[in-house]
Amino acid sequence: MKEIINKEFGGERPLFASRDLRLVNVTVHAGESALKECAGIEAVDCRFEGKYPFWHVDRFKITNCLFTEGARAALWYSRDLEMTDTLVEAPKMFREMTGVALTRVRIPDAQEALWHCRDIRLRDVEVGRADYLFMHSENIDIDGYRQSGNYSFQYCKNVVIRNAVINSKDAFWNTEDVTVYDSEINGEYLGWHSRRLRLVNCRISGTQPLCYCHDLVMENCTIAPDGDLAFEESSLDAVVNSVITSVKNPVTGRIVALGYGEIILDENIKAPADCKILTADEI
Repeated sequence: MKEIINKEFGGERPLFASRDLRLVNVTVHAGESALKECAGIEAVDCRFEGKYPFWHVDRFKITNCLFTEGARAALWYSRDLEMTDTLVEAPKMFREMTGVALTRVRIPDAQEALWHCRDIRLRDVEVGRADYLFMHSENIDIDGYRQSGNYSFQYCKNVVIRNAVINSKDAFWNTEDVTVYDSEINGEYLGWHSRRLRLVNCRISGTQPLCYCHDLVMENCTIAPDGDLAFEESSLDAVVNSVITSVKNPVTGRIVALGYGEIILDENIKAPADCKILTADEI
């Protein structure tokens, strides 16, 4: 493998179509597409300042690097990335990628990141300003995660999340086959129009959670007092270890909670309108 150490590059495509290349303490200044159409790339202790540095790249490792704000849209249309101990200050990262593994990565401006990606693995990752994160992505495995940003995980499929704190309104809309374990999810309108969303040992807060859900499952969860008007038009099997402020017009299934501030079953409830709403001492 060829090595480039302690060098600086800039301008248009300075390392275009490189193969089996290791970069150590390299700075890529303003310009575009520094490592486009490459394969077998390793970058260690590098700094990326120019736009679009890694497009159409196969098999690459990025360790202890910095992507400044100018390196926006840095990783698109690429495969098999391993990124470790890296700070990403640039927005609009990771698009149309297959095989994305991030470990101990911080992305403080994660808006519009991880769109249309597949086979994603995150470990000890923190993201901020993460509006519309993970749009239309699938096969996602997350453990140890903190997020601030709205509209996350919309239209995602096949997701497992563990040990997370997610601050996001409109999270998990239109998702399929998502399971969240041992996590805290804060934000209004959680999980609307989802299919087979499963929440295990989770704390939920925010108004109107989990409405219009198909086959929702909740196991050993709690809902904060601001989680009112829950479960409207949902089919579900929910065991909640707290009082629920209000439940409105669930469609079918079962809800078990410690108690209810209000149960609203009005003329607008949809068929079959046979959801069992129970307290823990009734089962």
